[in-house]
Amino acid sequence: MTEATAKVQVIGGGLAGTEAAWQVAQAGIPVILHEMRPIRTSPAHHSQELAELVCSNSFGAMSSDRAAGLLHEELRRLNSIIIQTADKHAVPAGGALAVDRGVFSHQLTQTLATHPLIELRRSEVQEIPSDGIVILATGPLTSPVLAEKLQQFTGMAYMSFFDAASPIIVGDSINRDIAFLASRYDKGEAAYLNCPLNSEQYLQFRDELCTAEQAELKEFERETAKFFEGCLPIEELAQRGEDTMRYGPLKPVGLFDARLGDFRDPENKEKRPYAVVQLRQEDKQGKLWNMVGFQTNLKWGEQKRVFRLIPGLENAEFVRMGVMHRNTFINSPQLLEPTLQFKSRTTLLAAGQLIGTEGYTAASAGGWLAGTNAARIALGLEPIVLPSTMMMGALFEFISSASPKHFQPMPPNFGILPDLPVRIRNKRERYGKYRDRALADLNDCQTRLNNHQKNAVILV
Repeated sequence: MTEATAKVQVIGGGLAGTEAAWQVAQAGIPVILHEMRPIRTSPAHHSQELAELVCSNSFGAMSSDRAAGLLHEELRRLNSIIIQTADKHAVPAGGALAVDRGVFSHQLTQTLATHPLIELRRSEVQEIPSDGIVILATGPLTSPVLAEKLQQFTGMAYMSFFDAASPIIVGDSINRDIAFLASRYDKGEAAYLNCPLNSEQYLQFRDELCTAEQAELKEFERETAKFFEGCLPIEELAQRGEDTMRYGPLKPVGLFDARLGDFRDPENKEKRPYAVVQLRQEDKQGKLWNMVGFQTNLKWGEQKRVFRLIPGLENAEFVRMGVMHRNTFINSPQLLEPTLQFKSRTTLLAAGQLIGTEGYTAASAGGWLAGTNAARIALGLEPIVLPSTMMMGALFEFISSASPKHFQPMPPNFGILPDLPVRIRNKRERYGKYRDRALADLNDCQTRLNNHQKNAVILV
């Protein structure tokens, strides 16, 4: 049996695994997608659907002159099943790409489960398959048994950080006499509910956050606890300083309640909020709302008590409380090539948060590259390295070449892209140039890939 006729195995049915399996199958290669849920659950998941969004329903900024938006656009042009489905089931979120998470995951599950070249197996994989082409996409909550096998294979322990999810609130329980619908600076569709706080309310809320009781970590977790700076618990932000939240998730800049009059009128200046808690729509009907930036490790009873101090949420009904869990990732700079192949075994690839990329879109991007390269290996083609001028290429260049000693998860950002030939001071213009260069190099890359594949024989 040749590698082209053997089935590629993808372990893990999250965003990365779903994308990887789809790309393998689209290349005409049979694939087995292993997902342990519902046979074995995880601390963060709530369903057995593929590609479940466990923290937020937002993929980040849509505009392609933003880092996340550029990553969206690159994946869109590369026919990513994740981004295509996200676009189809988008819900209003101002300038962000947010989805109805239940419909989104359900459709992806149905699409993959009915694909003629994809075999979906619901079982826990406890060993890394020793032969054939394999993609590890088990995520930051890899089962303990498989995690131990991965440690044995790599010869090194996992690295880790702590991640947290925000609470979700029933829309009908939000006081609309207080909460107002608006987007920052009135840009785009008014897609956020905003709960305004005056200085007295804000300071009281902060005091209660700082003293509220947190869920107790296990001893081994306390010893290694490290938060990812891009997803800090709200109580951690509160403890860092009186104004930290006001310059973070509670920043009031550009948010105005139109019911109070024209915000441009100088006489209305005092009506501007001191801080604002934003709620983002979770589903297309607007029945559920996510507390933006309110990742938390507070005990559930404390969450209800403290968060109901927020004006407009005094009678909030929570359908999901905030949770925090330990996320693990491998030391990719020591282990992976920018193709996402393991250096010690080229037929073993990895993708998703397991490799130290941060965010839904980055996980999907890793799935795309791992799936594409797995298919190319099966077809006897050389794996591809994406141009580092693309956001995808820059991410995978970073995770495969960063300092192993100080390696931490990396979200998409313009700071990892190569400098432009000419320095541009205006940030918006500079980001636009980054985008133009990335998409031009993506087009060139696609042309080369198509030329290489014309002579490939697909055996199934």
